[in-house]
Amino acid sequence: MSTPEQKNQQNDQSPALSLNDQMKRRFEERTHLAEAGINPYPYKFDVNATSKAIIDSFTDENPENVSVAGRIMAIRKMGKASFLHIQDSVGRIQIYLKKDEVGEASYNTFKLLDIGDIVGVSGYTFRTKTGEISVHAKEFELLSKSLRPIPIAKEKEVDGQKVIYDAFSDRELRYRQRYVDLIVNPEVRGTFIKRTKIVALMRNYFASNGWLEVETPILQPIYGGAAARPFTTHHNALDMQLYLRIANELYLKRLIVGGFDGVFEFAKDFRNEGIDRFHNPEFTQVELYVAYKDYVWMMELVEDLLHKACVEVNGKDSTMFLGNEINLKPPFRRLTIADSIKEFTGMEIRGKSEAQLRDIAKDLGLELDPKISSGKIIDEIFGEFVEPKLIQPTFITDYPEEMSPLAKKHRTEPGLVERFELIVGGKEVCNSFSELNDPVIQRERLEEQARLRQRGDDEAMIVDEDFLRALEYGMPPCAGLGIGIDRMVMLLTGEDSIRDVIFFPHMKPE
Repeated sequence: MSTPEQKNQQNDQSPALSLNDQMKRRFEERTHLAEAGINPYPYKFDVNATSKAIIDSFTDENPENVSVAGRIMAIRKMGKASFLHIQDSVGRIQIYLKKDEVGEASYNTFKLLDIGDIVGVSGYTFRTKTGEISVHAKEFELLSKSLRPIPIAKEKEVDGQKVIYDAFSDRELRYRQRYVDLIVNPEVRGTFIKRTKIVALMRNYFASNGWLEVETPILQPIYGGAAARPFTTHHNALDMQLYLRIANELYLKRLIVGGFDGVFEFAKDFRNEGIDRFHNPEFTQVELYVAYKDYVWMMELVEDLLHKACVEVNGKDSTMFLGNEINLKPPFRRLTIADSIKEFTGMEIRGKSEAQLRDIAKDLGLELDPKISSGKIIDEIFGEFVEPKLIQPTFITDYPEEMSPLAKKHRTEPGLVERFELIVGGKEVCNSFSELNDPVIQRERLEEQARLRQRGDDEAMIVDEDFLRALEYGMPPCAGLGIGIDRMVMLLTGEDSIRDVIFFPHMKPE
């Protein structure tokens, strides 16, 4: 019995052959080409047009001379004239080859080609009798011989309807072999093109305000800036343990101390956590810090930025995500975390002790680790009963102090800090603080985190003496923001898994 991969990779030329049989034949063709003095992997080919440009600019009155290259995706070998479709980075176009035009040697080379081979064609544009814009080849060259057959979807009519079968649709295979996914499912490229547009828009948005794009260490002697478990490694020359960063917050704040008014970084961060539809251990986020601003100002920036990104990608104010149409036109709803829990559970958490919060969680049916503290209890209640129900964009604000050790205390509400998270489609998209810049209070907060670690919270933060030293030199009032790029792309492109917006997501070993 063939494996699913073998079944998927049988092509429409030789459906009865196994994968090994097809590969054997392709290796033999490669040998025949070499024996005929043809290099199956030449060094270059001069391309001056794409499939899309040829089709867009075509007129029957003015055929053009073009050179185009791409991968063979369909082929009809006939006697002295044949047709093939090639696919380049932007689309497909038909090629017409005639033995008398390209020469016997080139035509014999063509006969040794398969679906998946990459070819270059020079010729002129024309329209076939069926109306298809095509290239009439005058010269033809093999550019890369494919030794492994690609899975080609087949079509047939069933009760008058076109049915596609044997598509390369197995999600796990697609993630593991993204290169094949991109070849046979070219619509996937659109998601990643949109991702690039989103990042470019954000980068230009920040830079146009005069803020500086910077780089900070990925290997860190002390990890911080978030509640997460790190990946560890060892530096042999210095004989010291290092950590892959879980966030770049503390280094960016050092730069605000150093005198920059605004800094941002698109960063790869790493958190040693589970993998699911919304989490990948290696992920991308952008963090922004702007001096002399607060979290209220940052809310308005986030509203404007997300709206502009949505319009850029979708051409309108809304996007479809997880089956919901989400309107990203400002303003977004604002709701304190205490009010949100009361709205969706009927429970009041303000002023409650740890024991009382534990009783509330028990009444709601939550089973909690006895080691977790008040902040984690509130986070569990919010995550279970509130967050999934926040579909339209909502700023959740004013968190308990324990949940946000790097945020400034609330200016009017004792025990709270000035923080917001933006929840869209039931998931957090970004996080922001009025940044804590009092070094004495910051030390107290980090020391409390150390006590939580002693209680068994392995995601609690570590005391970073150098960061505290930087604050002691003085940091101006500051607003900080972290946006998860992967989740933002999911939201704006309508993808339902983080693996669909990361080229090469982490997978279990094959």
